[in-house]
Amino acid sequence: MRILAIDHGTVRMGIAVSDELKMLAHPVGFIPAEPVSGFLKQLQIIIREKQVVQIIVGMPRNMNGTYGPAAEKVREFVKMIESHIPLPIHLVDERLSSTQAHRSLSENGVKGKKKRESVDAAAAAIILQSYLDSPANSSPM
Repeated sequence: MRILAIDHGTVRMGIAVSDELKMLAHPVGFIPAEPVSGFLKQLQIIIREKQVVQIIVGMPRNMNGTYGPAAEKVREFVKMIESHIPLPIHLVDERLSSTQAHRSLSENGVKGKKKRESVDAAAAAIILQSYLDSPANSSPM
């Protein structure tokens, strides 16, 4: 029973999943955005293998809190997922998640192609961890 996060991108979709206790986010990797049918097939495999019960999608916002054209693309993406995958989907503010992912990977000595391949999954893990850490999502002890 895990939560899966997606960092939406036009080329790659970063994927992360929680542990079974829903306390820690772990980067899984990325799925190519195109073709959509291939993306959906790979996503469904991960959902089945990891026993995912909920999906979190990063919602891009401008620094002043407004939504721009990228947010509309994410809304369309979520509608597409909803029509193929019967799980609850929640949007989470993703401001600066990619910046944090780049910084974290650089601090850990990841460079070049490996960094480009890891940043999307790292951003998804940051989005998911912020969701897991949110007081609104904590369960009573």
